[in-house]
Amino acid sequence: MIPACALAALPRGEAFRLDTVEPPIAVFHTDDGELYAVDDTCTHQDASLADGWLEGCEVECPLHASRFDLRTGHADGPPAKLPVRTHGVVVEDGTVYVVPSDLPPNLPPGARARTV
Repeated sequence: MIPACALAALPRGEAFRLDTVEPPIAVFHTDDGELYAVDDTCTHQDASLADGWLEGCEVECPLHASRFDLRTGHADGPPAKLPVRTHGVVVEDGTVYVVPSDLPPNLPPGARARTV
């Protein structure tokens, strides 16, 4: 598990960018109080999903408006075609931890990163 941030430091409706890993991971705290973690890079082009717009369990990429389901990583349509990789989230003693996926990331063309 990778410590991300204190739960109290991540208000509902906000995201935290964990950039101590490659590729970076975005942790989202939905308005319903759920926590989700996905790779922070849009699968279409190099853009931070943590800078996107969170609505329900979806995040909209700030660059070309592709939306990703935070529960599954599924892209709703063009321009993104590939899902974003999802990760597990655990809260222990008020700290949010990310449990990295074993799957390879779906990075945009030209982007390179080692897996978490």
